Amino acid sequence: MPESNFVDYVKIYCRSGKGGRGSMHLRHVKYNPNGGPDGGDGGKGGSIYLRGNHNYWTLLHLKYQRHVFAEHGGNGGRDKCHGTDGKDQYIDVPCGTVVYNAETGKYVCDVTYDGQTVLLLKGGRGGLGNFQFRSATNQAPRYAQPGEPMEEMTIILELKLLADVGLVGFPNAGKSTLLSSLSSARPKIANYPFTTLEPSLGIVSYHDKQSFVMADIPGIIEGASEGKGLGLRFLRHIERNSLLLFMVPGDTDDIKKEYEILLNELRNFNPEMLDKHRVLAVTKCDLLDDELIEMLRETTPDDIPVVFISSVTGQGINELKDVLWKELNSESNKLQDITAEDTLVHRDKDLSTLPQELLKEGEDEIVFVDDEDIEDIDDYEDLDDVEYFDIDEDK
Repeated sequence: MPESNFVDYVKIYCRSGKGGRGSMHLRHVKYNPNGGPDGGDGGKGGSIYLRGNHNYWTLLHLKYQRHVFAEHGGNGGRDKCHGTDGKDQYIDVPCGTVVYNAETGKYVCDVTYDGQTVLLLKGGRGGLGNFQFRSATNQAPRYAQPGEPMEEMTIILELKLLADVGLVGFPNAGKSTLLSSLSSARPKIANYPFTTLEPSLGIVSYHDKQSFVMADIPGIIEGASEGKGLGLRFLRHIERNSLLLFMVPGDTDDIKKEYEILLNELRNFNPEMLDKHRVLAVTKCDLLDDELIEMLRETTPDDIPVVFISSVTGQGINELKDVLWKELNSESNKLQDITAEDTLVHRDKDLSTLPQELLKEGEDEIVFVDDEDIEDIDDYEDLDDVEYFDIDEDK
């Protein structure tokens, strides 16, 4: 199977430039043997910035760029010559990228709109030359400042799709079929589990040239928040949705039970997702008659709107769009500007799931060694590709 071009997770080592050292020089020229101090200042080291770019939809362009280095500042010279400033490095990322510290899991920053520039690592300041330390009582200083050291950090970049409505459901619940019937998106549709292997976005048209964005993610199964199935990698894509649309097939034995299972997975993954507005869509209603639909209404949850639909026949599609639009524009769920900092909730990354995510990506190999084998780790030719984890023997 060819590897997908949808990359929503990369890990990069970044290092800013160190400042150049100041020059300690005394001017000695013909006819002026005691010219005094003339050492120049060192140049500033280059910084590393993150920049939002709407031309990128995934992190594919960063998948094989494992190191980002900014230039060091130049050293100061004689005749009060200033060292050159190091060149800054800009990392272009798609809108909706969240950055974490790979060693501690702490949240670092968030890039949400096109053109947004965030300082990731600041370059070191250049040292002062001995010319800056001259005074009436110290006319020939014989010392200068070294440049400030560089900063370094290994970061994790995670892409979280920006959409208004997120589809949540088990595999083969009809999510991709609904997205294809409401928008021009053409996700893969087939009669087997996990047909959708990567998130899809579609623009749903509404009355008076209005529209909203709907996101489809791979199916969620029980235990997805613990790493089962594909949920661990893709649950984060619905963290930024304003509204969650739960989808349960009409031929399910217990609709309310399946809805509770899905809700529990979201609760385990991120409890703050339960604060979002929710709508339940009972799909594949073309297989049910009117009498059975009325019986199923009594078994559905009472605290959220419920719509019976069929993406194949178009049954209930207009009603669903009306309900979604009403919930999106309700007073308690007004669509706010995504760039406002107070509308975003950032959680630190759980590093206990990092080995599983790396293994699913297929980019790195996880090698389990005993304490006696730690000395042999130097035998690896390329230590940049080796990941170290503390493994609990009981687990």
